[in-house]
Amino acid sequence: MTQKIPFKNSEIRFADEGKGEVVVLLHGYLETLEIWDDFCRFFMPRYRIIRMDIPGHGQSGTVAEIHSMELMAEAVDTVLQYLDIRSCVMGGHSMGGYVALAYLENHPERLKGVCLFHSSPLADSEEKKASRSKEIRLMNEGKLSLICQFSIPNGFAADNLEKFADKVNRAIFLARLSSSEGIIALLKGIRERPDRRKLLENNRLPLLFLLGKKDFHINFDQLSPLAASFPHSDVVALENAGHSGYFEEPEASAKALLTFLEKCFVR
Repeated sequence: MTQKIPFKNSEIRFADEGKGEVVVLLHGYLETLEIWDDFCRFFMPRYRIIRMDIPGHGQSGTVAEIHSMELMAEAVDTVLQYLDIRSCVMGGHSMGGYVALAYLENHPERLKGVCLFHSSPLADSEEKKASRSKEIRLMNEGKLSLICQFSIPNGFAADNLEKFADKVNRAIFLARLSSSEGIIALLKGIRERPDRRKLLENNRLPLLFLLGKKDFHINFDQLSPLAASFPHSDVVALENAGHSGYFEEPEASAKALLTFLEKCFVR
């Protein structure tokens, strides 16, 4: 069961399930809160799971021309304040990780830990910014369906595409439910996000990096040494995952996250 609450000039859709310490799961670009449906089963007996459609995706509306990661963190905080949640562990997939880092920067006192799930503290390279700009142009030309057909399969390791064909098709279907306006606003926000390495260098909270060794979007060999260099950081390599470990290696991903949650909530 999902709910909606006002945010800016629109609404945020979220789900609140389970009991116990709070875990917030934030989806990535071209995704909705439904991507966590199966993954949540690993946590529901012990934890309270909060999920939401990040504004511009799913059933959460577009609230600005640019959906900066800071503005999206404000949206997350709006949901948590509505639910009177004062502390949590926050996990973000890809873009959701960028939002979680913005939240960490603005509200460190409300977090007990942060999980970056196929995500990075680095800003976009110039090459990546150019790719985002190209995608915005395609969106303005009404080519959402084409982008979904191309981008979603790249979220899986190439040798997993046949095995998870149903997951790929479901993800494409969900991606098409978002508005072009919202996707463009988020692309602009992602493109303009700052480098947050300094934030993590000075961080005192537990960090977990869940990284796929076959990730098309994130170079595992480049990011993993950086991730391991931050204080209080654990790095877990998913041997057979691309950019979608919650689909490709759900048991290994859940085991790593459950271990991390135990560490965070006993502090």
